[in-house]
Amino acid sequence: MSRGFVKEDDQEETPIIPPRAALPAGVTNYVTPAGLQALEEEQEDLLREISELDESDERERRRSLAVLNGKLNLLKERLTSARLLDKVDTDEVRFGARVTYTISGSPKPITLQIVGVDEADVKQQKIAFTAPVAKALMGKKAGEETMLELGDNRRSIQIQNIEYPDNN
Repeated sequence: MSRGFVKEDDQEETPIIPPRAALPAGVTNYVTPAGLQALEEEQEDLLREISELDESDERERRRSLAVLNGKLNLLKERLTSARLLDKVDTDEVRFGARVTYTISGSPKPITLQIVGVDEADVKQQKIAFTAPVAKALMGKKAGEETMLELGDNRRSIQIQNIEYPDNN
């Protein structure tokens, strides 16, 4: 049909569905047990929202369903690709570790946990295993020093403590 015969008001704009956290191509989608549980709970919440959608305006209902189904499809892709990494028995920094370290020039120690990309949350001191600081810490032991390179900036990191939380 020619666009000349379509009313402007009949055109529905495709909703924009925000992408999930970036996972580099070819990188395994590792998750902690807590991260997997959070993804499963998110799926339940989306399914509940879809089933309970109460929108009287048909156009708005279609738009809302498109957004919710789009989010659900992205989430299902992540759940399908998720690879659970449970507690590790090692004294090295690995996925799931909570690491306390200091950066050269700063006397205040920093503690963070290395987690999957979907569960990363700076406010909760959780960073993705794909983050530069996580990559710099991986494989190191308490007492070791490593370099963090961010562009032209190089900073020395001294690892103070490594622990693996029971529930990750």
